[in-house]
Amino acid sequence: MDRAAIGRRGEDEAARFLESRGYKVLERNFRCRYGEIDLVARDGQAVVFIEVKTRGSDRFGAPTASVDSKKQKKILLTAQFYIESNRLFDSDLRFDVVGIQINDGKLVFELVKNAFEATEG
Repeated sequence: MDRAAIGRRGEDEAARFLESRGYKVLERNFRCRYGEIDLVARDGQAVVFIEVKTRGSDRFGAPTASVDSKKQKKILLTAQFYIESNRLFDSDLRFDVVGIQINDGKLVFELVKNAFEATEG
């Protein structure tokens, strides 16, 4: 399976995983000029911006560890655009990361709630 196919499968599986935990997926692959957010969902009253990282091996470490400060900045800019476009100014916001490790066809999920925060600067 190529990287794009692994990524698509990961996003599909992450959406199902999150929905089974009470999230309501609002958007998939939200794109704008600033970047892309894999999933936008509601978890209770919070609007949650979710990055999904799927790995076919553990050769490069845990999937969640790959959401570095550069990626976080792109997600934050994209989320800001989403918030403004959808007039969600008074909403509770959160940034989660779902890591999926594929081991011999079996999926292992890691959900990191509040993986990072919106900061100024």
